[in-house]
Amino acid sequence: MAGDWRRRKVIPEVEAEPDLVVEDADSGFCGAVVGFGLGAVVLEDRFGKRRNFPLTPAAFLLDGETVTLVRPAPRQQPRQRRVTASGSIAVDGVKAQVAKASRIWVEGIHDAALVERIWGDDLRIEGIVVEPLDGIDDLRGAVAGFRPSGSRRLGVLVDHLVPGSKESRIVAAVTDPNVLITGHPYVDVWQAVKPERVGLRAWPVIPPGRPWKEGVCEAVGVREPVDMWRRILASVSSYKDVETPLINSMERLIDFVTVTG
Repeated sequence: MAGDWRRRKVIPEVEAEPDLVVEDADSGFCGAVVGFGLGAVVLEDRFGKRRNFPLTPAAFLLDGETVTLVRPAPRQQPRQRRVTASGSIAVDGVKAQVAKASRIWVEGIHDAALVERIWGDDLRIEGIVVEPLDGIDDLRGAVAGFRPSGSRRLGVLVDHLVPGSKESRIVAAVTDPNVLITGHPYVDVWQAVKPERVGLRAWPVIPPGRPWKEGVCEAVGVREPVDMWRRILASVSSYKDVETPLINSMERLIDFVTVTG
């Protein structure tokens, strides 16, 4: 009679995790937890036989000790990391920064729209504005007017930047260390979009001397370039829809103009 004989023994509660091996106290059936159904736990013995047992208090033995099985509490799913269209990790709760002095120039409004579609989120967080040029024939003069410096860097994306081209000669005349010029080998930024995204096997080959966009439209049966451009832009939702040279060039420009210190 020593001690508090009136105190009842506390039966521990154990979450019925999958593969937990317990024994039903009444029947002696021993098995691993494999599921649940309408207030019961499903046990499977070593022969593959399954039985349902109500989740009543003190109804099971675990390592010889009486326990009450309970359903496991719902596990909080880890939050999925959101990525931007460029493939970088999205930063939630951060507003666009005030525009910095540094800039990225592209050759036209189509280039600017495509860059915005893929890298817009990243550039807004960095506070970098993308400005379209009306061609690069006077690139050297435009750069001089911009007055680049260590705190005012300039990146330029050029179409059809291949050895021996007119574009390569124009670019070679710009030697300011605070200016980075990159480019892609495609005649127009349209061609930097993977053709299968637009429903083509390959971009049409247009003879030299003929306007490239008009030639493409005729080859694919589209009346106006503006209609073709809508079709192209609608096919792009991330970096996966454009060719690698464009991706590499833009990533280099963004790194260059966002350098601090």
